Amino acid sequence: MAPLTREEILRAAEEVLRRHGPAKTNVVDVARALNVSHGSVYRHFPSKAALREAVAERFLETVCAPLEDIDDPKEWFDALIAGKRARAQQDPELFATYVALARESGDVVNRHVDHLIRQLTRIVGDEQTARALFDATARWHDPRHADEWAKPGTDDAFEAVWALLAEAMARPASSASVGRRGDQAMARPASSAHSSAAR
Repeated sequence: MAPLTREEILRAAEEVLRRHGPAKTNVVDVARALNVSHGSVYRHFPSKAALREAVAERFLETVCAPLEDIDDPKEWFDALIAGKRARAQQDPELFATYVALARESGDVVNRHVDHLIRQLTRIVGDEQTARALFDATARWHDPRHADEWAKPGTDDAFEAVWALLAEAMARPASSASVGRRGDQAMARPASSAHSSAAR
């Protein structure tokens, strides 16, 4: 009999999670599904928490993988949004399970977000812009908003927000500097007036 692999355990864990949900799934259930002792599972995953974390990480890796070769920010967001939406629609119970498992492990979620930010930084050129875009579009890719993804007008709302973001990215940096200087100049008389009033 071939040695039990990590991948086999993770696939079995997904099936058990689909049937029983995260609250009722444990290592013994996964071992039983594989027809092995629970010790065989523990050799790969030292605890129930480690197994659950690995299942969540595996799911999040499947989200990142299709985005690796995309070089356009709009295409990248379209693919990210479509990928998460497809998973939520095709198997909503398992998607909810993945989300619950991911939330249990902040480290897994943080690594996932950092991975996505690195991908986006490669495309747009700097991390600050990448994080700003990611945060501004969270409504369409953050699972906390999954209940809104199927609502009418959701896609149109994204296109409207993206148009504004694309316009801001296309604006020369000098324009932003001029705008800031203008704001400062407008603020100076007001400051003087307040100073006079104080005196």
